[in-house]
Amino acid sequence: MSRQPLVAAGLLCLSLAGCAGVPASAPVTDPHWVASWGTAQLVPEGQNELPGAAWQDASLRQVVRVSLGGSRLRVKLSNAFGTAPLTVDAASVALALAPGRADVAADSVRALRFGGAAAVTIPAGAEYVSDPVDLPHAAGNDLAISLHYPQAPVRQTGHPGARATSFLVRGNQVAAPAWPDAQTFTRWYQIAGVEVLASAQAHAVVAIGDSITDGYGVNPDTYARWTDGLATRLRAAGMTDIGVVNAGIGGGRMLRDGLGPNLVSRFERDVLARPGVSHAIVMIGVNDFGVQHRNREDTPAARAQLLDDLKGAYRQIVAQAHARGVCVLGATITPYGASGYYAPGPDNEADRLAYNTWIRTAGIVDGVVDFDAALRDPARPDRLPAPLDNDGLHPSPAGYAAMAAAVPLDALATCRIATPH
Repeated sequence: MSRQPLVAAGLLCLSLAGCAGVPASAPVTDPHWVASWGTAQLVPEGQNELPGAAWQDASLRQVVRVSLGGSRLRVKLSNAFGTAPLTVDAASVALALAPGRADVAADSVRALRFGGAAAVTIPAGAEYVSDPVDLPHAAGNDLAISLHYPQAPVRQTGHPGARATSFLVRGNQVAAPAWPDAQTFTRWYQIAGVEVLASAQAHAVVAIGDSITDGYGVNPDTYARWTDGLATRLRAAGMTDIGVVNAGIGGGRMLRDGLGPNLVSRFERDVLARPGVSHAIVMIGVNDFGVQHRNREDTPAARAQLLDDLKGAYRQIVAQAHARGVCVLGATITPYGASGYYAPGPDNEADRLAYNTWIRTAGIVDGVVDFDAALRDPARPDRLPAPLDNDGLHPSPAGYAAMAAAVPLDALATCRIATPH
């Protein structure tokens, strides 16, 4: 039986009164798998694709920062958007020596196997998890996942917004500690998650949203996204049994596809399917509003319809989460009045404020993360103040730090599903 429903419905919902509509279940008392790192998948296009020739007999080493410590882990590989089976014929995981470097600790290299085999072929549209490996590591450590490809994927699956350096060399080098002549880039391919065997009390929060969650503007290997700051805050507060997963996609929208699939369509894979998930923090909508305005589709009727559609979609994802015993924290949309990309006007601002008010007061979500209140300029509340602003739309590193500080940690300790109004 899967542990995740037990965590959500038993451990986290501590009373039936706080868990309306969630079936009672016995608390988890044994160690269970919990998501420690993860990323959202999409089809890399244009400059985000690796050339086909780069994959031929090549090894790819990708570095990720985990949010939970432990001694036993497993890695999830993804062919979610592949149109043909994907073969990886060797793989390993190891402790990375430093951010931005390909080198790993030689004594930490562990071969990854799948059903005992070194090679794995993942069907189109599928994701596979490796066999567990013993690798003691601490929360905040960087792990290097190395994969050898005999040939290129027919269609690539990946995440362009890695904000971390990845490495490519020729031949099967997955067991080699040093890659001195590696090609570098800042994208991830075919890796979807790292899961740790954690204590019964451990659980994970998944942040899902657009480029603001994905960390646009953060320099590679600096780990300055708001989710990175949240993971650091949790550890500093002694809440070391809560993992943080970033499922943001740049350009993401609630209702329509953009650079990646719409949030409603990916909510199951990117949030609910994560082992040990207890909470989702949902921040979405700025691109729904902005694209409508940029495309000059913002008649009064179209604007009213968009607001209604966003609310309807929100209700649907919350219902899906509640059915799995997962709490949803609704995050308000930060100001973007100075954005040259969307050049918003008074109508956009009115819609943003109406949407934020609904998130705060409608009683649909189980808690609120008020990023708007934390980041808006008191003198011009439709804008970010200069120290927190990158480009009028995205926060600066200081802005991302302010977002991390705005998340109420006590709301992540346990999940109490709100009773509908």
